[in-house]
Amino acid sequence: MIRHSVVFKLKYAVGSSEEKIFLAEVEKLRLIEGVQNFECLRQISTKNTYDYGIFMQFNNLEAYNTYNKHPEHIAFVQNFWVNYVADFLELDFEKI
Repeated sequence: MIRHSVVFKLKYAVGSSEEKIFLAEVEKLRLIEGVQNFECLRQISTKNTYDYGIFMQFNNLEAYNTYNKHPEHIAFVQNFWVNYVADFLELDFEKI
């Protein structure tokens, strides 16, 4: 099992129209084959500078790699991620 986690901060304010557009596009990622237990959450802690987190799981490394190469994921990164995200940290873990 692979757990893919990304925490991030947008270039735009919480509650802005840009935030709504971006988060609507994020939700479409859940529809990509192989994605399981998808969640997009808002940060409530003041212990870090990130405002949001995206979390999902994959059955194995093959499914994770397929997701990363999927045309819809690539389009999301090119059209939204690079234009809307100010900073992020990506964490990918494999169950041991």
